[in-house]
Amino acid sequence: MKFTRRRIFMGTAALTAAAIAAIGTRLSTTRYYSGPVTDHFDGTRFVGRYAAPAKRASDFWRWQRSYNKTQWPEWVANKEATRPPARVTDNSLRVTYVGHATFLIQIAGLNILTDPIWSERASPFTFAGPKRHRNPGIAFEALPPIDLVLVSHCHYDHLDLATLSRLAATHRPRIITPLGNDTIMRSHDAAIAAEARDWNETIAVNANVAVSLTPARHWSARQLFDRNKALWSAFVIDTPAGKIYFVGDSGYGDGEHFRDVRARHGAIRLAILPIGAYEPRWFMGDQHMNPDESVKAFRDCGAEFALASHFGTFQLTDEAIDAPVIALDDARAAAGISRERFRALDPGEFWIV
Repeated sequence: MKFTRRRIFMGTAALTAAAIAAIGTRLSTTRYYSGPVTDHFDGTRFVGRYAAPAKRASDFWRWQRSYNKTQWPEWVANKEATRPPARVTDNSLRVTYVGHATFLIQIAGLNILTDPIWSERASPFTFAGPKRHRNPGIAFEALPPIDLVLVSHCHYDHLDLATLSRLAATHRPRIITPLGNDTIMRSHDAAIAAEARDWNETIAVNANVAVSLTPARHWSARQLFDRNKALWSAFVIDTPAGKIYFVGDSGYGDGEHFRDVRARHGAIRLAILPIGAYEPRWFMGDQHMNPDESVKAFRDCGAEFALASHFGTFQLTDEAIDAPVIALDDARAAAGISRERFRALDPGEFWIV
């Protein structure tokens, strides 16, 4: 049986790698962004202390051959489908967890989506790649009018072109994303109204709400040969109900980027922090936080409350489907943080902060 599994795995992996290589070869000269050299852009790629170091191909295949991936259930039913209100017009903050890194944030009459993905797979292919294990917590047709979309980086589980095209066709939202990701979106669909900004830029959304891009410890790629040709970021949303800090993906590192958010932006009302896709640590530690590190990030950024993200929807790494939430309980308890301050919602569940 083990021999058979290895044969199946290696055959499937070789087929997938060949397909990616074919696409990657055609795109080896792709430039998503051209601009002046800075402390985090060398003229071709984004670099610097917040660029997670690249792993070798041999490291990837060592991980894939280890067979330590815990089997997830084929499907998990959500507790209930949610139909959010059309608008929240008072100064309350209503946040609904859709799944993975997708949240609907409703504040001051604005409806904001983060890293929206309604597709069946987080993959360049319809036939392979990480498949959804539960439905989005809000059906696409049940979305209220979407005004603003924040896309943190170009990995397929965060920048989903099919979903962005659906949003452009039905809602026509403004889309804010780091440098270079706009090229990827518009090359797919010119109707996607993407505007690209650099770290530490602030964009006025209206008279009451502004969005700032902040560094995260991560990386980017869509193919084999375009690593770090687009920028990645987190976001601080300044609202009448307080500041919201959304981190799509990030390693912890030494925590400097989380402490810098506190120093630059002051009090954070709500942090949305990733807790999943972290095993094995020797491979994932530079790019994804585990729950212990997410609790550290929560304390570093000085947030009053936090919501967990990036878990329980797509199996990207080795841990069990419920491991991040269980580990978050333990990390919170060890740090003396109550469950009411750092919550993990089910898809479709909302919190009026």
